Amino acid sequence: MANESLLSRPPLRSSLRWGVAIAAIIAADAHIPIIPDHLHEAPYMGTLFVLLTVTCVGLAAAVLVHDVPLVYAAAVTVCGLAIIGYAATRTVAFPQLADDVGNWLEPLGIVAICSEATVIGLSLAALRRTRSA
Repeated sequence: MANESLLSRPPLRSSLRWGVAIAAIIAADAHIPIIPDHLHEAPYMGTLFVLLTVTCVGLAAAVLVHDVPLVYAAAVTVCGLAIIGYAATRTVAFPQLADDVGNWLEPLGIVAICSEATVIGLSLAALRRTRSA
């Protein structure tokens, strides 16, 4: 079993998958209202928000249908990068987004960060359970 790849493992059927899925959907929903403005103001960021939204919905579905370790690892990576991106835009003036610097308490941003952090925490817990099993 030590040589088994992340792709070939059977589904974990972790009870945490429901929390991961719900939090991923909330993260996706938090980005939807800001996509149009960002596509207009900073198209590169609007495009990234579209990709993040679609990816979060896909991860939510994947974790419910076939919750293998790879899905949890992908969820940690995607949501971790989203949080890093949020922090970066709040500390460094990105092109066409300079007004975001210092705006840490934007309501949808808080919802996104909390839901992404929840995805990360629950996914890591599911992966930890896998290793100890």
